[in-house]
Amino acid sequence: MRDSSTILLVDDEDSVQKLLTYPLERDGFRVVQARDGEQALRLFEDQRIDLVVLDLMLPKVDGLEVCKRLRAGSDVPIIMLTARGEELDKVLGLELGADDYITKPFSIREFRSRVRALLRRASLARDSGPREGEVIEAGQLRIDPARRTVELAGEPVQLTYVEFELLRALAAEPARVFTREMLLRALWGDSAYREPRTIDVHIRHLREKLERDASEPEYILTVRGVGYRFRD
Repeated sequence: MRDSSTILLVDDEDSVQKLLTYPLERDGFRVVQARDGEQALRLFEDQRIDLVVLDLMLPKVDGLEVCKRLRAGSDVPIIMLTARGEELDKVLGLELGADDYITKPFSIREFRSRVRALLRRASLARDSGPREGEVIEAGQLRIDPARRTVELAGEPVQLTYVEFELLRALAAEPARVFTREMLLRALWGDSAYREPRTIDVHIRHLREKLERDASEPEYILTVRGVGYRFRD
């Protein structure tokens, strides 16, 4: 089945645009191209975008700033493109709300896998109807998977797409210990091409938003040497 999702591809190199646009269009996606950060932000405002592929090094407005601005008002899935060795930028990208990153040079097969996985998860989340007993409550935390909302002490908490999916996976099975690989599979269907420490960054970000003291968490607990679990 061909996908009709629209992907905003942001990269200032013509060679990269051509290399990535062709396989995406062959898979049935509609590709909207942007060559700089300002153009990307304008196109995102003007069109319905289902996923953003965003290079870090951009003219006018860099990729990290674009990611930050998009995240301020949208939970659209974002994949960041980074050059090999830009470890700090990868972490910053995830901290600013990117859902995934892929390091250049990469295989087209890997790239297509990342795109399809994020769109599949976003589609499942969007299309899933409300089910009996779906709301999860723990202490002052309230998670409503059907509406994709999170409240803490009655106040809404803004989470990225991946942060919400990660929290839901943990909270749906309280006290179960998840390894990083298990969480990668829960989020993307597999753990191929991904570094387990990606989970650590998302967990840290979740704790900063949910915990009174991120260094002594009440909700998302570390199981040393294994992974993470949600409170009983």
